[in-house]
Amino acid sequence: MERFRYLSQEWIEEAAKRLRAELTPEKMKHVTSSMLTVYKSCPDGQERALYYKFTDGVIAELSIREGELPEAEFRIIGDYETFAKISRAELGSRAALMSGKLILKGNMVKALSLASVVDRLNKVLATIPTEY
Repeated sequence: MERFRYLSQEWIEEAAKRLRAELTPEKMKHVTSSMLTVYKSCPDGQERALYYKFTDGVIAELSIREGELPEAEFRIIGDYETFAKISRAELGSRAALMSGKLILKGNMVKALSLASVVDRLNKVLATIPTEY
């Protein structure tokens, strides 16, 4: 079975394909929003971000970003390893946020109301054979 390097272009393409196939607009609560997850302390020493854009519950864009980052409704900042645990569904996004492992910039009340949507997304990501 092919394994994808976490945050590589191939991993992003596989993630987008699976998310679009498995998460209906109903499961995504028809959310229209954008989220930027900023990964500190990546294994190569770099900082990267994963940009998600949702339109009426459909993933309109999923991309890896470096350098200047786009604006997003939510910006979530944390260490690579914390995000890797979330992507493997070993750690819930709400638990990581409430324990201080992640920093949120954006509306906390709205973010918490969308936590179940993000957890659904992470359960799909956890199915991707990934090399972290």
